[in-house]
Amino acid sequence: MKSFSVPEAGPVPAIEAPGEIIVDPDDGENDNVSVRYLISTYGSDMPVESLVRRIEREDIFVPPFQRKFVWSQGQASRFVESLLLGLPVPGIFLFREPTTRKLMVVDGQQRLLTLLAFYAGSIGERKFRLIQVGDHFLGKTYRDLSEEDRRSLDDAIVHATIFRQDEPTADRSSVYSVFERLNTGGSVLRPQEIRSCVYRGPLIALLEDLARDADWRRLYGPASPRKKDEEIILRFLALHNALDDYRSPMKRFLNGFSEIHRDWNEEAGPPFPTQFRGAVRAIAEAIGRRAFRPERALNVAVADAVLCGVAHRLETDRAPDDSEWVSAWEELLARLKSDDLVSGGTAHEDRVNRRISLAREVFSKI
Repeated sequence: MKSFSVPEAGPVPAIEAPGEIIVDPDDGENDNVSVRYLISTYGSDMPVESLVRRIEREDIFVPPFQRKFVWSQGQASRFVESLLLGLPVPGIFLFREPTTRKLMVVDGQQRLLTLLAFYAGSIGERKFRLIQVGDHFLGKTYRDLSEEDRRSLDDAIVHATIFRQDEPTADRSSVYSVFERLNTGGSVLRPQEIRSCVYRGPLIALLEDLARDADWRRLYGPASPRKKDEEIILRFLALHNALDDYRSPMKRFLNGFSEIHRDWNEEAGPPFPTQFRGAVRAIAEAIGRRAFRPERALNVAVADAVLCGVAHRLETDRAPDDSEWVSAWEELLARLKSDDLVSGGTAHEDRVNRRISLAREVFSKI
């Protein structure tokens, strides 16, 4: 077993989903700070049949957001043919979870899903017959292969690199960095997509549930295929409940909050659902879709301020009427703009604290 250290990942370019109009000035914030990790890694040559069986048992698992199969049948067929011919294929990258000891797929999900599909006999809704391959294998399913060929495939080796984080011991942030740096299907993963894998558990499930809230959908619009809407919900919960702990960059702060509350439960944990649903209900009923949109686009910094300000106000006894909410919202937008708190550098500690404090102050007056 060998060890090496990896510097924290740098900024990821912003790539919004088609149809989403979002202003997030710090989406590509520079978080290339000098944190280093101690990672233990070892290689394992896994026979294909053993690999498939372990995936079926979920001893090796593909994170939910990566389960979409994007390879064409031709691509998948040529990968299987390479193994049948004894050709070397790219390895896979697995993270060993410290508690369950299961292996999470960090890179190689399309290769593994291809093997799973070929052994199962179907790719999507179609029978998985090999196409665009040599005549010897053309049109064959796994069951159609000769015993010799099936044995060759079963025994073919896929190299796995398995790693664990030794330091720091309090989090699993290195896994986040590895996800960022590896090529996953040719498209850059968005931060919340990575969090949904690295910090999977009750908190991530809660975010997914809250994102389906009808009032939230009225305010945000259609669900984001890149989980930007879930990230905004996470930002609200983190800033509303842990503002005193905020340090830039925002990405690191949200990762830390996700780690701390990963195993959140409704009975013993903070009242996240009540905080969120109460705020979005009040905002949707009194202000409507324009609440987070000072102009045409949804402004993430404005969403932070409005959500936190309204949630803070709802913690007192009297509920304001609609006209009071609207007048406070109009005052808040004017002051946010005049103080230049929602245009650039919005994730800096001073600007985040000023923005949330201002929102709480304005809504507390009604």
